[in-house]
Amino acid sequence: MSDVAIRLDGIGKEYRLGGSRRKSPSLRDALSELGSALVRGRKEAGPTGTFWALKDVSFEIKAGDVVGVVGHNGAGKSTLLKILSRITDPTTGFAEIRGRIGSLLEVGTGFHPELTGRENILLNGAILGMARHEIERRFDEIVDFSGVEKFIDTPVKRYSSGMYLRLAFAVAVHLESEILLVDEVLAVGDAQFQKKCLDRMQSVSQSGRTVLLVSHNMSAIRNICTRGLILEGGRLLEYGEVNSVTDQYLSRMCRRGESAGPVETRHFRLDDVRIQSAKAPVIRTFDPVNIHVRFAPKLDMRSPTAYVAILSAEHQRLIGLDFRDFSSVPELKAGETVELRFEIAELALLPGEYLLEIYLRDASSGKTVEHMPRNYPFEVVESAVYGGRQIDSWHGIFGLHVQTAVVRNPETAELPANRVA
Repeated sequence: MSDVAIRLDGIGKEYRLGGSRRKSPSLRDALSELGSALVRGRKEAGPTGTFWALKDVSFEIKAGDVVGVVGHNGAGKSTLLKILSRITDPTTGFAEIRGRIGSLLEVGTGFHPELTGRENILLNGAILGMARHEIERRFDEIVDFSGVEKFIDTPVKRYSSGMYLRLAFAVAVHLESEILLVDEVLAVGDAQFQKKCLDRMQSVSQSGRTVLLVSHNMSAIRNICTRGLILEGGRLLEYGEVNSVTDQYLSRMCRRGESAGPVETRHFRLDDVRIQSAKAPVIRTFDPVNIHVRFAPKLDMRSPTAYVAILSAEHQRLIGLDFRDFSSVPELKAGETVELRFEIAELALLPGEYLLEIYLRDASSGKTVEHMPRNYPFEVVESAVYGGRQIDSWHGIFGLHVQTAVVRNPETAELPANRVA
């Protein structure tokens, strides 16, 4: 028997923009379209034509592979999982799937709102082709993981969205499907539940099951997956080892951010902002990092300068650098372009997503200070530090080079000099 669990050959999915593609609509559809037209009145019709959500996608996934699917919004990730889940049919090509599929594409996928949590667990197991005794064997584990045991005999239509999600995720990862498809579930819920989901996904990834995981969390993709693929504009760009794929994806994201175009304010035109590692296509903890800010004033300035700040994903300011603290900039005429470069010997940020905030000002005039209306996202990825050991998120936000010492019999020994605490 072949060890290939999923094989896609030339998969494409076309959607029609605007009206229905049926030539003979039902009476209900006709009345609905007539009502919409009356509401719109003389407004212009929306876009029409066709749109390819996926185009000529081909790859193979071996049994036991854990594959992370990455790409920006609208790249075709969810459409791919819907085709594999048989929710929608492809327009072109075919997909060959060997094994039972469990999927969690959105909160409560496959749940019936009128049924209780208990009944929905049994229903989902039956859909997967499991016998009742197989489902009941995992039942207590599912309920315990979900944390909704008090409400297990309540119809799920009365659940909060968080309860719905907990039970849906518990069912998807505990029922015995050979192939598991998960779409963005790790991005929702509170921090404690997200950690619980990550731990469970890591356990699933080591169990020999085939997993496709869609997520924007690159750290989770690297920790859980062994292989990765990039989708862009509905096409497959790269498929291979997960670290190589995520490095390429982050590098493309940085280039896309750099080419977003100039920003204009009252006194300045900001042409380009770049933050990049001096030694690799992605930024890793303790890498030397360069920040480039290119701008032009709209009037003569005696002492133009830039202030850059690194923010957390929650917009908390972590680091601030004023170029004037390190070097001066000669007077600029209106329209004259200058590029200021900050060189950081070691960026001590731990893995995560960050933002670069820019202020431009004329130091000779306290009134000419302008905050740029756009922040520039970047990501720091995992690296082997602290003696070659991989760092984890619980270390915090910053990495520190620290000297340590072990002192036996501290009551009588002298403390070592120059200890860094």
